[in-house]
Amino acid sequence: MNLGDLRHRLASPKHPSRYLDQSRLDHLRLKRSLGRMDLTLLGIGGVIGVGVFVLTGIAASRYAGPSVTLSFLLGGVIATLAALIYAEFASSVPITGSAYAYVSLAFGEIPAFLTGWALILTYALGAVAVSIGWAGYVKSLFVGLGVPYLPETLTRNPFEGGTVNLPAGIILILILGLLMIGTRKSSSFNNIMVAVKVGIIVLFLILGSQHIQPSNWHPFFLNGGWGVLSGTMTIFFSYVGFDAVTTASEEAHNPQKDVPFGIIASLGLSTLLYMAVAFVLTGMVPSMTLNNPAPVARALLDVGVRFGETLVTLGALVGLTSVLLVLLFAQSRILVMMARDGLMPPFMSRVHPKWRTPVPTLALLMVFVSVPAMLFPIGTLARLTSAGTLFSFILVALSLLRFRRIHPPVPGAFRCPWVPAVPLFSIVLDLILIGSVPHSTILLLVGWLMAGLLFYALGRKTRLLPAAEEHIEIQS
Repeated sequence: MNLGDLRHRLASPKHPSRYLDQSRLDHLRLKRSLGRMDLTLLGIGGVIGVGVFVLTGIAASRYAGPSVTLSFLLGGVIATLAALIYAEFASSVPITGSAYAYVSLAFGEIPAFLTGWALILTYALGAVAVSIGWAGYVKSLFVGLGVPYLPETLTRNPFEGGTVNLPAGIILILILGLLMIGTRKSSSFNNIMVAVKVGIIVLFLILGSQHIQPSNWHPFFLNGGWGVLSGTMTIFFSYVGFDAVTTASEEAHNPQKDVPFGIIASLGLSTLLYMAVAFVLTGMVPSMTLNNPAPVARALLDVGVRFGETLVTLGALVGLTSVLLVLLFAQSRILVMMARDGLMPPFMSRVHPKWRTPVPTLALLMVFVSVPAMLFPIGTLARLTSAGTLFSFILVALSLLRFRRIHPPVPGAFRCPWVPAVPLFSIVLDLILIGSVPHSTILLLVGWLMAGLLFYALGRKTRLLPAAEEHIEIQS
């Protein structure tokens, strides 16, 4: 089967994939404005942030101890295996939609919908959790500088004795407004933030390495292998940022080459930075003292580096802001793709005629993300978002195995090495990691998926276009 036959097959109404021809539907097309460096920094912007500035302390103090460094290594390995699979899909099928689009191409509508539904959970709860952490750092900065801040009732949600967490909602609305203006503008903003937060992390490593006490690394394993697994599950959703690179495939200048490069480069650099911070942090202070909202800044304060604490707090704010930018960017693109396929309300597929961004979808997210951020605590969001991420990774790995069987290779596209070994090994590690979480987390994930199936069943009669009118254009 040649490439022309592949295009014809994908255009067939019998084919399970349901995509729109972007060349003839200009009002739905996203603008190509991102280069290789933009995509790499987009991935780093999504990965580096909450894992360093918030979750490292939780994972180290509660589960892994100093071996949290290995938790980040394991998370990086699992994410890298998934990244190799994503890179092949992103290079062969350069459209927005990420895992949802890839599963649709291999297995059809219902598995694809469940994948997209899981990603909606991952990105939405992730954005809520990060915005709450961002609000906490803002409060810490104001208090530390002795500057008057908002009344307590406007910085705490009702479950914590307040009325509304106003800063958490405001930052989400501002980021979504920036995404409305344009991908190029928001990408440039992200590039600046990435440069700042990486610089702050390097500064922390320089300052912190001068205060390492090797005795703090003993015992290295706080709870043995289980502690390492639990630590990985706590921090793993931090790695989902690389997936945002694939959601930008439709907006990349040269998606066949630039997207795989952006995925792998951003993930490799982010994993090294995570491990370095975890190693230095657990060497500076005992792991049990890291259970606080700002572990990196607090560790510097504990060893007497006060100016470093202020700088790291500012860096954390920048880092968390860039994570929010990437999470919300990716969420909006997945919703656009699902709306194009009729699995979300049709208006969500519309693109602004001037800005070429999905303004209706972003406006809807302003409500559905900012309101929970203002009213609910973080709770178990980290583990639940990690479980949703792993679920989508498993389906994408299975999709690659089927995609290789039913479609010929696309000339010039990136190819995942060692197939089927890499996808199968990825699935095994994903299942092991999911098995380490409490049963309540699994039940919450299953409940979310069941709710998704109900939503799907109720919306079957509201498709955007008949399947016979849809096809996908494969990059040649």
